[in-house]
Amino acid sequence: MKKIFKIYVLPVVMLLSVTGCKKGFDELTLNNNKPNSVPASLLFNGVLNSIAELPDGQKEIYAQYYLYNYDYYGNNRYDFGSGDDYYTTLKNVVEMEKQAAATGGGAINPYEALGKFFRAYLFSKMSLEMGDIPMTEALKGIDNLEPKYDSQKAVMLQSLEWLDSANDDLGKMIANPNSYGTGAGAVLSNDIYFGSDLSKWQKVVNALQVRLLLQLSKKTSDADLKVATRFANIINTPAKYPLMAGNTDNMQYIFLSPNNYYPQNPNNFGQSGSRKNTSATYISLLTRLKDPRVFVTAEPARDLVDNAKQSPTDFASFVGADAGLDLGVMYNNAGLQKYSFINRKYFYATYTGEPSVQIGYPELMFNIAEGISRGWATGANAETYYQAGIKASMESYNIPQTGNFIAYFYRPGSDGVDKAKNYDSYTITANFTNYYNQAGVKYTADAAGITHILEQKYLALFRHSGLESYFTYRRTGIPTFTTGPGTGNGSRIAQRFKYPSAERTSNVKNYQSALASQYGGNDDINGVMWILK
Repeated sequence: MKKIFKIYVLPVVMLLSVTGCKKGFDELTLNNNKPNSVPASLLFNGVLNSIAELPDGQKEIYAQYYLYNYDYYGNNRYDFGSGDDYYTTLKNVVEMEKQAAATGGGAINPYEALGKFFRAYLFSKMSLEMGDIPMTEALKGIDNLEPKYDSQKAVMLQSLEWLDSANDDLGKMIANPNSYGTGAGAVLSNDIYFGSDLSKWQKVVNALQVRLLLQLSKKTSDADLKVATRFANIINTPAKYPLMAGNTDNMQYIFLSPNNYYPQNPNNFGQSGSRKNTSATYISLLTRLKDPRVFVTAEPARDLVDNAKQSPTDFASFVGADAGLDLGVMYNNAGLQKYSFINRKYFYATYTGEPSVQIGYPELMFNIAEGISRGWATGANAETYYQAGIKASMESYNIPQTGNFIAYFYRPGSDGVDKAKNYDSYTITANFTNYYNQAGVKYTADAAGITHILEQKYLALFRHSGLESYFTYRRTGIPTFTTGPGTGNGSRIAQRFKYPSAERTSNVKNYQSALASQYGGNDDINGVMWILK
């Protein structure tokens, strides 16, 4: 009996302990050294850092700006893996909105409005990379572990509507600055891009909508998207849709020393300064147009300067590598100094470098010029926007419209990147009028004019805005990307990224359904997504 008594009493005692002390147990499990909730402002700051796309990565390789010549660091192949996964960041956006509402934010507040911007920015970006993606049923945690995929059209349409709503909300808050609640949830802070200036955020919201409308240029007949109508409304009603007015409105990530260094800086100059070289896709366009930006962003090929005795300021002295070259051939040529390296004075001489533009004024100007050229809006002058884009791009490099500027080129064999004696300086004369009046630059109201716009946009986005130049090439074929053994993928430019590998195991049914409806059942990097048809 004693043994039986022990067997039955112990579970009863345990049950009483669990049910009677549940609250105390929960309290004991809390770590008082960690916050139980994170303020909206800190979540906002984390999101801002998470969405930044910085230079010196594979995305500029895919845009054929800059190429690896040494396989230890990487290669130039279009063997795409998985696309970006921003779902964790988007979950933080949801939590940011909740915290803003819980701490005094009104139904309309800065975090709520920018939450719509982040949704549009990140969902559209993932869709442009991969195609259909989970959206409507995503971000629900354990309530839905297998979200269905939304069509790419649905993602783009929802993104446009989010941006319209964000623009409306920001406009109301700017007009009535005391109308969106009280307390921390009503005050935007920790803003690394615009210092909490809602008027600048509103301009970025509208610039993103213009960007997405241009990505939808093959869908102008779609009655739901209303691409041309939306575009015309933005261009023709500036009071409702304020737009960027210059480079000071750029959404750009600024590097600070010693907190966060520019990816290329004096510390890694010796390791990587010559492990990549410029691409012919980029350099040849600059030299064909006798574009002064080449003197800022690149260096002359030392073989031509030192051995062939060409002038370092001769456009013919700048040579990029063909992206399709076998990597061994490119490595050998780079070692012989036959290519132009990225300008090491401009990009490696400091720890802060240039700001990394995420959404910028020059791109917006070219996007508007393209939309007008395609007949989406009347009463606006495409050439005016086109010229503004070129001028703003050159201004970002401190190239004057008329006058001289100094170009600095690294001199091999010197003893350190941070000393002035390592560079030769040259005076370059710039004249915008002469540059613009070239046949290859001047705007014309025809297909050639659109080509010029797209080429200038490509030049302006050098090292900026992630995959935008790749997306534009994929949509238009401009500029011409080269292929060959070095680019792999059967000498094809891949058309999309694969889905994250976790989808194959954790969301099998919906993953397979999405592939069947889009790409013949295969997660094919050469599959053509809806937006490109």
